[in-house]
Amino acid sequence: MTDLDIAEVAQHAGVPASTLRFYEEKGLIASIGRRGLRRLPASAALAPLALIALGRTAGFSLDEIARMFTPDGQPRIDRQTLSAKAEELDTRIRELGVLRDSLRHAAACPAPTHMECPTFRRLLAAAASGTVAVPKKRAPGAP
Repeated sequence: MTDLDIAEVAQHAGVPASTLRFYEEKGLIASIGRRGLRRLPASAALAPLALIALGRTAGFSLDEIARMFTPDGQPRIDRQTLSAKAEELDTRIRELGVLRDSLRHAAACPAPTHMECPTFRRLLAAAASGTVAVPKKRAPGAP
């Protein structure tokens, strides 16, 4: 593949060019120069971008993902880290399953109001105590 400019890499990777610039600032990818005013990320950046996308989908932070690369940009993924993240995902999947089932029950509950539904009240109590985790929002500007 020939060297692509930032817009072409962004299009291939399915992310905005601003995300590529952010990843470059974080040291996750590197450019090989410029064509006029446009950066030229190496076409080899597509593989690391796929790894970054996979890591983000799995819930890894950008700092955690950055540790998955050697200084020369090659993947170096610790298997124990992957296993630990898989365990976290299993826990989250179980939590979401309980939440889904509780919401479905509350939607179909024959109680006159949701506040009279014991299942819904347990769900509210869990939310109030912090046992029902709310997904963390990403900081503004953090892809």
